[in-house]
Formats: sequence, structure tokens, C-alpha cells
Amino acid sequence: MSPTPHSTALTLSRGRTVAFQPPGGPARAGSGTASVEIVVPVYNEERALPGCLRTLHARLTEDFPFPWRITVADNASTDATLAVARRLAEELPGVDVVHLDRKGRGLALRRVWGCSDADVVAYMDVDLSTGLDGLLPLIAPLATGHSDIAIGSRLAQGARTVRGPRREFVSRCYNGIIRLTHGVRFTDAQCGFKAARTEVLRPLLKVTRDDAWFFDTELLLLAEHNGLRVHEVPVDWVEDVDTRVDVVSTATDDLKGLWRMARLKASGAARVELPRRPPPAAEHPDAVLAPAGKRGALSWEVGCFVAIGIVSTIGQALLYWLLRGWWQPAVANLVSLLVLTVLNTEANRRLTFRYAATRPARAHLGAGGLFVLGYLVTSGAVLWFKHADPGASAAAETAVLAAASVAVTAVRFVVLRLAVFRGSAAESKPATDTPDES
Repeated sequence: MSPTPHSTALTLSRGRTVAFQPPGGPARAGSGTASVEIVVPVYNEERALPGCLRTLHARLTEDFPFPWRITVADNASTDATLAVARRLAEELPGVDVVHLDRKGRGLALRRVWGCSDADVVAYMDVDLSTGLDGLLPLIAPLATGHSDIAIGSRLAQGARTVRGPRREFVSRCYNGIIRLTHGVRFTDAQCGFKAARTEVLRPLLKVTRDDAWFFDTELLLLAEHNGLRVHEVPVDWVEDVDTRVDVVSTATDDLKGLWRMARLKASGAARVELPRRPPPAAEHPDAVLAPAGKRGALSWEVGCFVAIGIVSTIGQALLYWLLRGWWQPAVANLVSLLVLTVLNTEANRRLTFRYAATRPARAHLGAGGLFVLGYLVTSGAVLWFKHADPGASAAAETAVLAAASVAVTAVRFVVLRLAVFRGSAAESKPATDTPDES
């Protein structure tokens, strides 16, 4: 992968090499030898930095069970942030300082994470809006190798937030757009509280391009697209109104980034060579397992598809019946079929064929071809019935439409399973360890 356009103009200076500090607190179950580097990216944060570093340093020293190091990544601050950081590094053992001559949180994280010698890298915002009680739950599944990336979530079940309605609204809308357009499972892309195993992170960093706030979303989209296991930690989060974020500009850049990532995934360029986990295996030595290929995959797919099909057929019939009062049969059928086809496809992608490695774009394009077939068959059935019985009621038309939809549904299942979601039963289990969203 070629370097980013600006990489040759970037200067990154690390004044010294700081050793990892020993684990803090008494020995406990789950303690390990995995080293952790926590990066605090800063830009003009001379006021907030001392409180952040002293608080974080004290917490790590007292009860963090892994070897650790804190690195302040100063990305082109114009105030006294760099001098303050270096003074604190002299005062606090285990604190390092890196200076970059260009602004951008994504740029700072990519550079520092990319050259880290730690087993696990993390970052948090300098305002410590995310409670530090979530730090160990963030790191532990990575240190044990259970998960690949861990994120703090303000929207997961169990999270508690204190923030204004404007920021709450913007956050929920943005994450809703991500889930709708990319079909992701994680709930909060931009909480400033994330960690990753360095082994799997480095290949992803070669593909990331954003230097600013979209970097978080870009990294998560790549991780989930490549089948990595993402672990979410519900966090306590208190808004600090002294922020450097321009909400309008950031939102615009984020939407542009989502479009760029959609094109990257559609082209296949988002696929990255990563260390792969072995397939799931029974721990119990005497476990009784079904023969390979006979573990109910087809039964699940048929049952789930039928259930979704029933709901979709009822939904289309109801929508058709409502629209029929204003529009002609063909138009009412077109709109109702279009809406329910999109919902049906997304439901089948997430549930029926959830183990398939099919991208959302391919799934909906394939469903689009079936949509044309379904529209022709169902519209033909309704128009034929209307011609045969001109005085038929809207309810009778709806019944004919439902019957035709059943036939189309059977054809849809065969085509989706054999062509669009080919090989779904053979795929490994999903790689996202995510709690249900509230």
C-alpha cells in the first residue's frame, strides 16, 4: 500500500524511549504480561493536559494489571502544550512525548500506533470525558487475545452519559447513518476511548487515509469489514464543553468519509491480509458434535427466511392497501414492493444469511434484480385479476397480491442462497462481541 500523500512532509520526533511501567496494585486473576501503550492526542491543551496525565498516571500506577506506558502525541500545538507535556514527562515515570509538525488526531494516532512496540495500543481524549473505570474492561479482552479491537460506547446498553441534547442528537443520527449505510454492528464509532491489538492493527493502518476525526470510523469500518472481533464496553461519559471539535465541519467530513469507505469496500480495496483466528472448537474433550455440514444451517435459514417473508408479505399488503386509496394498482404495488424489498433484504442479510461474507452493496444489488422479477409477477397478477373481475374490491386485490408474493418469496430464497449469499453456511461465526443496543 502506498504511503499517504502527506507522509513525506511529516516530522515525528520522540525525545527518548520510555520503558513500560510494571503492573500496579496487588497480583490478581487475569493479570498478564501484555504491554499497553496509551496515547493521549493533544492540540492546544496546555490547560487540560496536567490534570489528565496526573489522573491517568495515578490510576495506572495503583491498579492497572499490565505493563504500561503513556504517550502524549502533540500534533502541531501553537500554545505551550508541548512544553507542558515534556515537563510532565520528566515528573511522571512512564510518560513519553511525541511531537508532530502537522495537525490531526487521526494522523497522530496512525503515526504513534504504527511505530509502537506495545502488544496493545489505546487512546483516550485529554478531557477524560470517558470514565477510567472502563479502561481495564477495554484492555482485558485484547490482552487475553479474545478480541481484536475494543471501543467505548455511549450508546450501548448500560452506558450512562451526561451531555447536551444537541450533541446527543448529532451522535445518534451519525451512528444511525453508519449502521444504515454500512450495516455495521457496533453502536458508537466516535467515542474517544479505543484500543487494539497491535498485530492486527498495523495492516489496517496502511489502508486508513483520514487524518482527522473520521479516523475512528474508518478504522472500525475496516475492522468489521475484514472480520475482526470488535468488543464494546458501555461507558460512563460526561461532556466537557471546552472542546476543539467543529461539529458542522466534522459532520460534513464524516459523511464524505462514509461515501469514500463505501466505494473502497465496493472496489475490494478494503480487504486486508490479517492473522486469522482458528475456527470455533469445543473445549470439552467428550463433547458430542454434529457431523460437519449438518448443524442446522439450512433449517435456520429456511425458518428465518419464512418468518421474515411472512412479516414482509403482511407489511407489503398493508402498505398496498393504504396506498391503494390514492394511487392506481401498479403504482401502489411498486412503492409497497420497493419499500418492503429493501427492508426484507436487510433483515435477511443480518439474520438469515448472517454468516455470509456478502457486502451490503452486493446484497441489495442482487435483491434489486429480484425486485424487478417480483414487481412484474405481482403486478401482472393484480392486473390480470382486475381485468378478469373489474368490480373486485381492494381487499380482493390485496389477497391476490399476497398469493403472488408468496410465490415470488420462494424464488427469492433459492436465488439469494445459491447466488447472492453463496457459501453462507460455511462461513465462520460472526466476529463481533457486541452487547445489544438499548
